[in-house]
Amino acid sequence: MDAELINPQDYELARTQLGASFTRILGYFREDGIKSVEEVEQAMRDRNAAALVRPAHTLKGESRQFGSIALGDLSERIEMTARHCVEQRTGPEDLAEDVAALRACFTRTLAELERNNVGLGPVVTARKPVGGFGRKTVITMTGMSRA
Repeated sequence: MDAELINPQDYELARTQLGASFTRILGYFREDGIKSVEEVEQAMRDRNAAALVRPAHTLKGESRQFGSIALGDLSERIEMTARHCVEQRTGPEDLAEDVAALRACFTRTLAELERNNVGLGPVVTARKPVGGFGRKTVITMTGMSRA
């Protein structure tokens, strides 16, 4: 395990505490993380410090749940700086470098977590609903689909 990305003790604690739910929760982390990274990038393009706070906060908490050091710290830096920008009524331009590094850090972290998930089964993720309200959810090995 890459100790620069993930604290091995925290990772093993999460595996132990989550037990059989570990793989499912890791799938949620993937979904939420992708969404959070996209929201952070969009907020930066929009120069909207307030819109940076929630997705960075979400990514921080979820990544630390799995022992992710680098992603948790980077997300926290984005969140706290964005909060400061909101308080000071300034733009988030100083975050450009951190935001630019976020996607790569998330991708590396997710790959490392999934690589160490061997033997626990495939990571199940849900797809966005294809159609309208009330469609039946069908879980497959590669995700969820609507029937």
